[in-house]
Amino acid sequence: MRKSAIVLFLFIFLWSCGNSGRNASADNSGKITQREDGTIALNIESAAFYQNNNDPSLNTAEWNFVVLKPGRYGVWLSSATRDTMNLGYHNKVRIDLNNDERLEAKPVGDKIIADAAGIQKPYYRADSYMGSFYIQSPGEYSIQVISEKIINSVRSGLHHSEMPGTMLLSVFLTPVTR
Repeated sequence: MRKSAIVLFLFIFLWSCGNSGRNASADNSGKITQREDGTIALNIESAAFYQNNNDPSLNTAEWNFVVLKPGRYGVWLSSATRDTMNLGYHNKVRIDLNNDERLEAKPVGDKIIADAAGIQKPYYRADSYMGSFYIQSPGEYSIQVISEKIINSVRSGLHHSEMPGTMLLSVFLTPVTR
């Protein structure tokens, strides 16, 4: 049991390290930019991160990114979860874009990916649609996500027995086509 816990932790750690370069590209200043297909992928491991031990509902992840193509973007959260029927989010997740626009929703597993790269059993990847933002012009933007499921196991040194049933992995902004 202990070996599998260590293997799971290492796998999640290696996956997050290995995916940080694939999830987003960086421009010359190191900021996250869009992929060729217009997607903006924000990995929890690359976020500015705040964990509130007294009130986990205030845990925060923040990213700065560069938008090259303005338009409407669907916002998706990816979570690692043990229970695909109940992700276990006790509170709504709040997502703020440039402190101007806000989405609030309780994530549900809209898409379940059983064999997602980097996710080992007993976890599955659950993608949850949160709504959309309209980005009017190219430029630099910031996004902040607040949720009790923002748990940076690598930075906080969680042992497998302390790992929660669900952890937020990333945020994706995907172009909405008409």
